[in-house]
Amino acid sequence: MLLSGLGSSQPDDRSEVQHPIRIVVVDDSALIRRLVSQALERDADVEVVGTAANGVIALKKVQTLHPDMVTMDIEMPEMDGITVVRELRAQGFNNPIIMFSTLTLRGASATLDALAAGASDYVTKPSGTGGLEQSLHQVADELLPRVHALDPRRRKLIPRSFCGTTPSSVAARGRARPGSTWPRVMRDAQLVVIGSSTGGPNALVQLLSSVTEAFPVPAAIVQHMPPVFTKQLAGRLDHVGPNRVVEASDGEQMRVGTIYMAPGGWHLRVVERSGSFFARLDDSAPRNYVRPSVDVLFESAVAATAGKLLAVVLTGMGSDGAQGARAIVDAGGAVIAQDAESSVVWGMPGVVVAAGAADVVLPLSQIGRAVQKALGGAA
Repeated sequence: MLLSGLGSSQPDDRSEVQHPIRIVVVDDSALIRRLVSQALERDADVEVVGTAANGVIALKKVQTLHPDMVTMDIEMPEMDGITVVRELRAQGFNNPIIMFSTLTLRGASATLDALAAGASDYVTKPSGTGGLEQSLHQVADELLPRVHALDPRRRKLIPRSFCGTTPSSVAARGRARPGSTWPRVMRDAQLVVIGSSTGGPNALVQLLSSVTEAFPVPAAIVQHMPPVFTKQLAGRLDHVGPNRVVEASDGEQMRVGTIYMAPGGWHLRVVERSGSFFARLDDSAPRNYVRPSVDVLFESAVAATAGKLLAVVLTGMGSDGAQGARAIVDAGGAVIAQDAESSVVWGMPGVVVAAGAADVVLPLSQIGRAVQKALGGAA
C-alpha cells in the first residue's frame, strides 16, 4: 500500500494555522474512540476527521483523509499501534503521531518502543476510577496541549536561523548571552545536567550514543515522564553509550561516569556534602506544572557546584528549564540548547535561547560530542 504524498502537504501560509487541526483517532475500544474524540472536539481549533478500530483500518483512513496528526492506541487486533507507526513512517507520513498508552510496566515498555519506532509523543489513558466527565477532562488536559505544540503547520513558523550558530552570531540578534565563546573547555566542571520533554527519549538515545567516553563527572537528567516510564527509560539508556544510567534514589552518592534520572513524580535535586554530590528526591509542589522539573534540578546544581557545571536543554514543550539555565549562566556555567530543526518541539530550548541563556545552539547530532569536548575529552 502506497501512502502517496502523506505529510507533504503542510501549508506555508501563516493564515492556514487558523484552520482546525485535522486528527484521526485510532483505538480498538469504541468507548475510548468516543472519549478521545469528544475531548479533542472541546477545542474549536481541532477537528476529528475520522476514527479507526484497528491498524489496518487506520492505514486506509490516513491514506484517504491526509490528517494533520493521528492519536494511536498500542494494543489492537489485526495490526498493533507500534506496527502502524512503523508502516506510516516507512510510507511517508511525517506528521505527528501521539500514542495513547496505559500507566503500567507493559504500557511503558510498549510506549518507549512506539517512540523509538517514530511516534512523536504519548498520553496515558484514564484510570477508569472517575466518571466520564473526569476522564474527559483528563484526556483533554493532557492531549490538547500536545496537539497544539506538535501541530505540523506551526513548525513552519519556528525560526530556523539559529541552527548550528555560536553565541557571537546569535547574540547579535539578542537571542543568546553575549561575551561567551564556543567551543568552551570546562576542565573545572563538576556536573552535567540535562533537561528534556517531548521528543526527549529519542533525543537522549542519540545524545548518549554519540559520546565515546564516559563523562568525567556525575550527570543528572530530568525527562518529563510519569512513574514507571522513567525507570524503563533509564534501563534502556543504560545500554546506550559508555555512561551508566540509573533512576536516582534518594540520598545516593552521585558517581563519575553515571547519569542519574529523576523518577517520575519526584523532583531531583543535587546537594553537596564534603566534596561529594548526592541525589535528593522530594514530592514538593510541581514547578512549571511538572514534577520532576528541569528548573529544580538546574537551580540545585548551581548551588551545589557554585556554577561549575554544564547544562543541556533538549526538545520539549513549555518553558521548564529557562529559569534554571539563566541561573547557570549567571553563575558562570555553560548551557547548550538544541536547535529548532532537530527538535520535535522547540519550546524549552527555544525559550532558553530567546532568554539569552544559551552559550551555543546545536543540532542534536552534535551535542554529545560538544559535551564531551567541553569536559576535556576527545573531540
